[in-house]
Amino acid sequence: MQYHSLNHQSPAVDFRTATIQGQAPDGGLYFPENIPRFSADFLLDLKTLPAAEVAYQVMAPYVGDTIPEDELRRICAETVNFPFPLVPITETVASLELFHGPTLAFKDVGARFMSRCLGYFSRQEAEPVTVLVATSGDTGGAVADGFLGVEGVQVVILYPAGKVSPLQERQLTTLGQNITALEIQGNFDDCQRLVKQAFADVDLMQQQRLTSANSINVARWLPQQIYYCLAWQQWQPQLPPVVTVPSGNFGNLCAGLLAHVSGLPVAHFVAACNANDAVPAYLLSGEYAAKPAVATISNAMDVGNPSNFGRILALFEAEHTRITGLMTGYSVTDAQTEETIRAVHTETGYLLDPHGAVAYRAMQQYLSENPTPQGGFLLETAHPVKFREVVEPLLGEAVPLPTALEPLMQRSIERVPLPAEYAALRDFLLSR
Repeated sequence: MQYHSLNHQSPAVDFRTATIQGQAPDGGLYFPENIPRFSADFLLDLKTLPAAEVAYQVMAPYVGDTIPEDELRRICAETVNFPFPLVPITETVASLELFHGPTLAFKDVGARFMSRCLGYFSRQEAEPVTVLVATSGDTGGAVADGFLGVEGVQVVILYPAGKVSPLQERQLTTLGQNITALEIQGNFDDCQRLVKQAFADVDLMQQQRLTSANSINVARWLPQQIYYCLAWQQWQPQLPPVVTVPSGNFGNLCAGLLAHVSGLPVAHFVAACNANDAVPAYLLSGEYAAKPAVATISNAMDVGNPSNFGRILALFEAEHTRITGLMTGYSVTDAQTEETIRAVHTETGYLLDPHGAVAYRAMQQYLSENPTPQGGFLLETAHPVKFREVVEPLLGEAVPLPTALEPLMQRSIERVPLPAEYAALRDFLLSR
């Protein structure tokens, strides 16, 4: 498997090079030169395959010969060694719970896969690799946990000051060792812009071996296909599901679309967005325009210019009718999000986090406009406890902290404040 840059000004590379570089030298995202098709046997056997085997079968074509089979099987097994239950909420809507990993967020899957791949590749490198990553909330914690203690890898996380939840902040600022957190005086788009500027800085890249752990990195993005396959294992109706994905940077939804193009049965995708509605606006008009990020209570989706939307365009050759034939987008307000959390909990007993609530509301709207007997499922991307400040006042009761997170609350926070200026980031990286 080879990967080309979506800017088409850099040579094609293999999975190893794409993972280590993160972003192509011309500033473009890497994209696979061909899309593998799931075999008929895989789709036939999928309902009964172990999760580790599903993960291996999905990822092997993308990795190619850059990692030996026994190593890749180990990496895949460690990536999915926690549950991915499909939990009914109503008769027509289920929740694919992706928060049973170590940091209680869906990004554990991509972060665990990438960290183990990069750990394997770093054994062959003389110089250490620095992972540079921007986070709007959950990415930072998942990357920090996935890379903690990995030999030959340093991690630098940029997060927007005051725009992640207190628990999210603790997950990326309290680990120490090879993890450094930079508190950027700006929003997520500022963080993402700084990371992209660093990768485009030829002089810096010659002095530092940088890679990214955002979903711009193929090793973070591609493994997200796995849990769509694990959801299909548990899907009971004969007809394929409608799948609703809370969407910010659009790596998660793009991975689902990729799995579908590879052969996974899906009736339709719903892009569930908060006030940051650049993609829903494109789906309606056919014209894409980035917008300034707007702060919301579903903060991990506060992205005004989603990087991975370019990959969705590439997947469907930028044909608007093909995209809208498979995907519908909705924008959900904070007031609607709060109302949904409260109503769903009251009526069903199920507790949604703000991102899952955006997805539930969008699913309701889609199904009301396009009734289907089989319904579908939403991706519940984070545990509600990560957003206690939003959820608890709506319920009038506390959300219990999982036992595994209790030690986190006792650790001291260590962070480095920086202005949202590239010169400050560059100086920091060169001073290390």
